[in-house]
Amino acid sequence: MEILSQMWSFLGLLTVLQNVLPSQLLSLLHSFYESLQDLFSPYSYFEIPEFNGYCGVDVNDLYRHVNLYLNSVNPAGSSTCRRLTLSRSRSSNRISFTVAPNHTVHDSFSGHSLSWTHHVDTVQDSVEEKRSFTLKLPKRHRQTLLSAYLDHVTSRAEEFERVSRERRLFTNNGHGSYDSGWVSVPFRHPSTFETLALEPQLKKQITEDLTAFANGKEFYHRVGRAWKRGYLLYGPPGSGKSSLIAAMANYLCYDVYDLELTKVTDNSELRALLLQTTNRSIIVIEDIDCSVDLTADRMLKSSNTSTTAKTKRSSSIKEMGSRIASSTCGNNNNNNGEESGRVTLSGLLNFTDGLWSCCSEEKIIVFTTNHRDSVDPALIRCGRMDVHVSLGTCGPHAFKVLAKNYLGIESHHALFDVVESCIRAGGALTPAQIGEVLLRNRGNVDLAMKEVVSAMQAKVLSGGEVMECDELVITRSPESVVVVGSPENWDSSPGGKYGNRSKKRKEGTKANFLVRLRSLTKSDSGRKGV
Repeated sequence: MEILSQMWSFLGLLTVLQNVLPSQLLSLLHSFYESLQDLFSPYSYFEIPEFNGYCGVDVNDLYRHVNLYLNSVNPAGSSTCRRLTLSRSRSSNRISFTVAPNHTVHDSFSGHSLSWTHHVDTVQDSVEEKRSFTLKLPKRHRQTLLSAYLDHVTSRAEEFERVSRERRLFTNNGHGSYDSGWVSVPFRHPSTFETLALEPQLKKQITEDLTAFANGKEFYHRVGRAWKRGYLLYGPPGSGKSSLIAAMANYLCYDVYDLELTKVTDNSELRALLLQTTNRSIIVIEDIDCSVDLTADRMLKSSNTSTTAKTKRSSSIKEMGSRIASSTCGNNNNNNGEESGRVTLSGLLNFTDGLWSCCSEEKIIVFTTNHRDSVDPALIRCGRMDVHVSLGTCGPHAFKVLAKNYLGIESHHALFDVVESCIRAGGALTPAQIGEVLLRNRGNVDLAMKEVVSAMQAKVLSGGEVMECDELVITRSPESVVVVGSPENWDSSPGGKYGNRSKKRKEGTKANFLVRLRSLTKSDSGRKGV
């Protein structure tokens, strides 16, 4: 009882001193008390406010990173934090956790214990709140811990923000010179590398290359190259080029910019569109050989050179030379307005690997085409399109992936051997063709497999051609491959490295195909569904 009375007396004395002593003296006494506390405390404390300065306008990125970092370490599963605030924003697909006011979350780094305390103070005579995080770490190791730990927090926060935010699909609206030349919708394509109909080796090569690119920031800066990667996807219609792009975006958690070159008026607008793209994005130009007539520029310039050397040519050549002169003068001469104001080959080259390609980082540029030979070689040489992926017909493993996706076949089916024999005999189909058959008969597994076998047999007997889609003829294509480097470094001619495979396998395959197919069908005739 006596102790309580003494405590009340001491508190009353403090109250009286607060009212009597000047505020400057009280502030000095408070600072002296904190200095004594810091001197004898084994910990150091660092405050991270929500805003920089006192105006409350400039947001402190470190405060945001700490909040994201605490979400990434999942404080909801920690027993040290008794209260959390839950929220979900439109730009994120996850529920975020915020440490409640004046609560603490403990963490560990390099074998040391640290803690974060969230302070929320109400500003006097205002409805606003002052928020901050206080980091507590061992005083003896603060010199070695602080910088490394904050780098770890920032890196982890940026990674968490990348994978948790809502991804967007952008397309240009034809007004690239304005503030926003892009319009977007949420990107929710379900394609992943697990559901993609590709052979295992091809999947492994692509995913390893994407991972190395995403983790290669220091490498690209060290060698002095723009942090970008170029992909050329080519193959027959329905071979899965668009699905592969979606799988790449989902794998890296990147936004997708679908650039429609026919809506771009000139090179200036193309540069403006490029400047508006963000980091961690995939820029796609589909059917690059059909978008704009880029090769014509160099053909016309070549004709102009020959016209200069030979002055006496026909009138048609002279007219072509005059058109070239007007087009090669650039966009400065806009008197006629006929050839000026268009995307040129040089403008697109600057877009891929020129000075304007390094305006932002961590970008992947993807060109797609159905006919690789129709693409100008200048667009796909080394340094522009680093990886060339040939997408063809389905192999045995890719077919099993489709069967699992559409029909739910987990184990071996009786007709898998027949399908594999048809593929080896030249009856392979594209993923789109097989997917259409399986989708149409997804309620009957055996009927779906029979129709696929029938389509493959028809292709073999017709000499490698089959009409599966309306007005679309698909011929046998090389098996899907990925090649790093330009096409000049590898041979795809009929007698080359890749074209020679089908020729060697073709000899003698069709001769015994019907015999092998008959034996497989006969051995499986007693099974259900055959």
